[in-house]
Formats: sequence, structure tokens, C-alpha cells
Amino acid sequence: MSESQTEYDLGITCDMHVHLRDGEMCKLITPTVKEGGISVAYVMPNLSPPVITLERVQEYKCTLESLAPETTFLMSFYLCKDLTPELIHAAAKVGAIQGVKCYPAGVTTNSAQGVDPNDFTVFYPLFKAMEEEGIVLNLHGEKPSVAGEKEDIHVLNAEESFLPALKKLHLDFPKLKIILEHCTTAAAIKTIEEINADVKDPLDVMVAATITAHHLFLTIDDWAGNPINFCKPVAKLPSDKRALVQAATSGKPYFFFGSDSAPHPIENKAKHVGVCAGVFSQSLAIPYLAEIFETQGKLDTLKNFVSDAPLSFYALKPEDIKSNQNVTVFKKTTNIPEIITDGKGLRVAPFKAGDELHWAVRWD
Repeated sequence: MSESQTEYDLGITCDMHVHLRDGEMCKLITPTVKEGGISVAYVMPNLSPPVITLERVQEYKCTLESLAPETTFLMSFYLCKDLTPELIHAAAKVGAIQGVKCYPAGVTTNSAQGVDPNDFTVFYPLFKAMEEEGIVLNLHGEKPSVAGEKEDIHVLNAEESFLPALKKLHLDFPKLKIILEHCTTAAAIKTIEEINADVKDPLDVMVAATITAHHLFLTIDDWAGNPINFCKPVAKLPSDKRALVQAATSGKPYFFFGSDSAPHPIENKAKHVGVCAGVFSQSLAIPYLAEIFETQGKLDTLKNFVSDAPLSFYALKPEDIKSNQNVTVFKKTTNIPEIITDGKGLRVAPFKAGDELHWAVRWD
């Protein structure tokens, strides 16, 4: 493609990891999915209480569709001991969910009811049912922080410490589709590459990884002292960021976009203690990505990252998508607002608030 090309057709775009919350925050944030240039959004289930019943997941989807009728929402259950193989089969039969999200207990927002990542065997009957039904296992790949004589786990090595568990799950369930969500380390990228070393056909990918927009920009220095950029898993070292950028722009079918866009009221991001983990990037998702891909001279691989690879991994067909409109990203100066608000007191700070981007989206 010409280096002077100023627009790129991205097809049906996907964000395979979004937090849309509930209540007033949900009303404010859900319409921004389309604003950011996204057709298909995979929705996280860590509400309070979490999404663990068929009725609740169907009710939540209806709420989202009423707020954004042109967006396709893919739904998930929250992994916990209340889920059963029978529920997985029932949900699959009616097409209610595409995946089950695993949160290690205590590692991020609303994860108190999460699992012990040191022993997944209690969930093996559930994983077997998921494998049979083609339901995806979405992993928040971190171990909880612990300091002790045998091992020290902290925010910088929590993801790398989790990787052996990922390898074991794939070994024990080779036909279970697994996603290591929001990768932040070179070690994670290397592991996904190794697992897929012999994969020739995108349709044969069983283990994939999502990468966020903000982790393509941030390192540890950007969130230490800046609560707006604080998220879990935290951004790591410059070498890790380089590995993420290389993977995202590589065009490989096992790396694709999941924004992990996670809105919080600004007062919960700016307080002195107990700062909420999460970066809100939904309203400009595609322009953020285009900014990074342009710096690498890889805008021609952006379509694979946001469309071809996720559609293939989740086996989505045209009839599964509500809108047949394609997204085009094009050159245009875009000013990121300081605040997104509902005008009634709820305020959210977007990623890189006040900065300038050089790309925008349109629907064709």
C-alpha cells in the first residue's frame, strides 16, 4: 500500500474485551462503542453481582441492545463455582454466551468472587462442557500478589507467573478455545507464539491473546503517579511495550484487539488511596490504534487485528452481526475531550485526555 494512503477499510470491526458496567454508567458508556468505530463488542461479566445465570445474561444483553441497537454484543459468564456443565450446555443451546471469563480472586475490579488460579481442576467438568460446545475461556492472566519465603508475586510479575497455568490448561484441553486477555509482557507474547508454532491455518488457532490500545502506549512510568493510567494488569517495561506493538501489528491470527476499556467515575480515579483500576478508551478505540499502527508503518495490518483475526477465532458469520456497515479509518485531526459526562454529575476521563489524534472513523 502507498505510504501516502489516508484511509483504510477495516470491514466489520471487533473489540473483544469491553466493560460496559450497569446503571447510569452503562447508559453513558454503551453508545460510545460505535463512536469508537466498533461493530462487535465482547462484554465482560464482572458486574456486582456478577453475571452467572442465563436470565441475567439475557437481561443484560437486552439492556445493552436498547442503548445501542446497531452494535452486536457478545456475552459471557463469570467463572465461579455456581456455574455448572448443565448451564453451559443450556446457554450454548440458545446462543446466550460466547465465553466464560476467569478472574483470579482479588486481582482487579469486582473480582472478589473469582477463582484460585493455582488449581483449576475443580472447573475441569465445566471446561469439558465448554470444549464440547465451542465456548471460549477468557483468562485474566495474573496470579494474586503474595509475599513469602517460597515466592514473591507482585503487579510486575503476576502475568508471567500465570503462564504455566495457561500452558497446562491448553495441554489438558487441546480443543478448548482460550484467550489470554490484555497481555502486558514480552513473556506472554512469547508463550502465545510458542503455543501456535505449528499452526498454519487461522481456523486451527486454539489459544489467542488480546492486546489493548492503552498498553501499546504505556509503560510503568506512565502510571506511577498518574491514576488515570492505572489499570490491571499494569503496564510494564519499555521492552514489554515493544513486544506488544510488534505482536499487534504482526498480522498474525492469534493476536487481536480487546480494549479492556474500563470506565470509572473520575473521582474514583483521582482519590489518594484505593484508586480504581481501569482505563477508558472506548470512545476513540480505532483512532488510538491507528496512531500506533501508523508509527510502525503497519496500517495495512490493522484490519487483521480488529476484524479478520477476531471474527475467525470466534467463528462469527455475517448473520451473527447486526450491522453490515464497514468501518473506514481516515486521516483527520481529532481532539480527545478532557471529560465525558452525562450532564447529571457522572464524569469519566478518557485515555490521553486533552491530547490530539490524527485519525477518525466513518461508517460506510
